[in-house]
Amino acid sequence: MTAPPPPTLAQLLSAHPWPARYANAARVEFLWHFEVAMPVAQLWPLVADSSRMNRALGVAQMHFAPRENGELWGTSRPGGLWHEWREVPWNWVAGQYIESLRDYTHGFSRAVWGVFTFQPLGPESTRVNVYFGAVPRHLLGRAVLKLGFGAMQKDFARIYAELAAQYAAAKAARMPAPDVAPLPDEARVRLRRAGEETRAHGVDADVVDRLLRWVETGDEADLVRIQVKERAAVWGVDETTLLRAALHLTRSGALQISWDLICPHCRGPAENFGELGTLTAKGACQLCEIDFDSRSPESVEISFHVHPSIRAVERRTFCSAEPALKAHIRAQHEVAAQATLTLRPELAPGTYRVRAHASRDYSLLEVNEAAPSEATWTPGQAQRLALQPGGSLRFHNPGQAPLRVVLEGSRWSDLALRPAQLFSLQEYRDLFSEDYLATDVQLAVGEQTILFTDIVGSTAMYAERGDPAAFAEVRRHFDEVFAEVAKHRGAVVKTIGDAVMATFSSALDAVKASAGIHARFPPSGPDAGTRLRISLNTGPCIAVKLNTGVDYFGHTVNLAAKLQALAESWQVAMSETTWLAPGVAEYVTSQGRPAELEFRTKALPAPVPVRQWTVYAETPHE
Repeated sequence: MTAPPPPTLAQLLSAHPWPARYANAARVEFLWHFEVAMPVAQLWPLVADSSRMNRALGVAQMHFAPRENGELWGTSRPGGLWHEWREVPWNWVAGQYIESLRDYTHGFSRAVWGVFTFQPLGPESTRVNVYFGAVPRHLLGRAVLKLGFGAMQKDFARIYAELAAQYAAAKAARMPAPDVAPLPDEARVRLRRAGEETRAHGVDADVVDRLLRWVETGDEADLVRIQVKERAAVWGVDETTLLRAALHLTRSGALQISWDLICPHCRGPAENFGELGTLTAKGACQLCEIDFDSRSPESVEISFHVHPSIRAVERRTFCSAEPALKAHIRAQHEVAAQATLTLRPELAPGTYRVRAHASRDYSLLEVNEAAPSEATWTPGQAQRLALQPGGSLRFHNPGQAPLRVVLEGSRWSDLALRPAQLFSLQEYRDLFSEDYLATDVQLAVGEQTILFTDIVGSTAMYAERGDPAAFAEVRRHFDEVFAEVAKHRGAVVKTIGDAVMATFSSALDAVKASAGIHARFPPSGPDAGTRLRISLNTGPCIAVKLNTGVDYFGHTVNLAAKLQALAESWQVAMSETTWLAPGVAEYVTSQGRPAELEFRTKALPAPVPVRQWTVYAETPHE
């Protein structure tokens, strides 16, 4: 493969021209080329995270805040001199280029135009072309800008060389981070005690120790918003174990929990709440200029923060770093009025969305090998587009004003911890039993499997044994059921008389828990007098407030309860949706062949197929 030559200044500016209002302004310009021994896929996310890049370069800390019109404004004090600018939304195509413009009201510049382009030189090598141009405010500004930007070339070379060395050693790299000051003695004592309390609850000691070390020595850019599933993936540890550690450390005062309302467009936290009870039903994102509610399964994420008594972790920014904060966006670009922009984004087969900024309307884009090589999107039209990988995607703007268009992945991150997973963890419900939802909040928790148990013949049991003895037996049976639910990664939502309602994120876990519950009360055992029936249903649920706790509500729950009518002693009645869930049919048929039944009710338009599984066939006569 012959490596392409680096672009000249004229070539780069032809492909990435200055905005029209600065096209003829006198400016200071720099163009550098860096060959980095890393593939584009590995290098892009590091360069796109320009906040960490700028920190490594020694750039002064920046502060960003949105204004009422949705514009993002930044300030900084490099060398002690006040700078203020309007951060114009960036243009980028993932893996190909980044364009950024800043309009300054104070400082040495009137405007700065930055462009990073990526040229693959081979499977393990990339050329990064870095352009900076600045329109000086005055002669002194010209001199300072020449000096300041000129000194950055060596710093960029140093950082790219370090990244390449890391990649050569481990096929992975991280942006250099500053050293962390040791914790004060008091904070170290508090952290050690929190760890001891967490280990005492049976949480894996190695996972606890790793989390504690990270809290003490980790990069504050990572610690500012701790995402358990992301960290578990990085460390290669079980995410439920790490979540348990985080919950216990929160109870011990080392961490804090945060309920974050997530903007459906930028997919970042629009608002943060320190307690579940303060979470609101609606949120707003000033930058995306949209309002949204908490009723979609992705609208709320749970993160953790280091408690200030342990370590003061501040959100420090050194750049707005738009592409890094919006990793789901494959391309974002401004399209001039009455113009058409053509991009060739690198898209894997799958489903994507195309939309305009601040618009709730979008078109779906299907990428597959059999699709056309070109597609055109026009705002305001109901479209379903198709494009082959590597094809040309045109964005047409028929309006009289510029339009910001967005091409994004339709799939949400699998590394976000959402309420469904937390509410289905028994340890959370035990540790935070005081948590509740506001009365006007309904959280969609996605697909859950709801389990109901019921004691068969409980009325006769009370009559035969008397209320005190029967009540003691019911309480003991609760202990057995609760333990089996927790063992299979479920959580008890509530008890209703002598019945239990539990929830599971996995249908297979719920089925295995059902078998385990029956195994605790087998026909031939000492507890044969306690006979249970169990029903299961899988489907979408919403979480609501009930008394002072978190309850589940909806058709899925209602049907799960009604299916108990089709189960007898030592049996499980499960809906077809549960039966068809991954792994369920294989597991049940390995134990025996379930009967096929139907549940009929006037409330439903059609019968519900049900599988009746007899866990123990030796059911005695009643």
